[in-house]
Amino acid sequence: MGVIPPGGAEPRDPGLAPGASMAEAAAAASACTLCARHLPLGPRPIHQLHERARILVTSQAPGTKAHLSGIPFEDASGERLRDWLGMDRDRFYDPTKLAILPMGLCYPGRLPRGGDCPPRPECAPLWHPRILPRFTNLRLRLLVGAHAVRFVLGGRMPLAERVARHAETLPAHFPLPHPSWRTLVWAKRHPWFDAEVIPALRREVERALAE
Repeated sequence: MGVIPPGGAEPRDPGLAPGASMAEAAAAASACTLCARHLPLGPRPIHQLHERARILVTSQAPGTKAHLSGIPFEDASGERLRDWLGMDRDRFYDPTKLAILPMGLCYPGRLPRGGDCPPRPECAPLWHPRILPRFTNLRLRLLVGAHAVRFVLGGRMPLAERVARHAETLPAHFPLPHPSWRTLVWAKRHPWFDAEVIPALRREVERALAE
């Protein structure tokens, strides 16, 4: 077990009343400190939630820049994701259009050999069932990265195959790789991603926003 960072919060699940609104659910998620002992920078849950959102991004966990700013995808991976979606910043950060609910709400720290740690395993099983039923207008859920894809879709299918077969999970879910710099190398090995998947993704985004 880790140590609470100096000045950090004690581990606490604030809970959520059954009839709570989305605003109350978002506030409760923001107050969660359940994983405090495991978070090197302390808990700072980051999300973007509105009950009328049409698209939901389920990603991995915030990076250091998002942790410092409090804004999800406030980094190069966010720029890449917005390019994939064909969305500008104003549209992307409009919570009535696009919601963001990561697998891990807080920055999980770094691995010894580089790269971010996986999302904390306590987070999604706790908060996703509390928050998902409060969306009233979702048309599309984007599963960004292997952790989100496997959590939602299950199975052991390799990520590349799952992404290539994205049509099988539409219109509800669209699986994607994580938009990190490593994906640039991945995309070169899988040229169908830029040629076929990105145009299909943009069509589904426009469909979800237009209906």
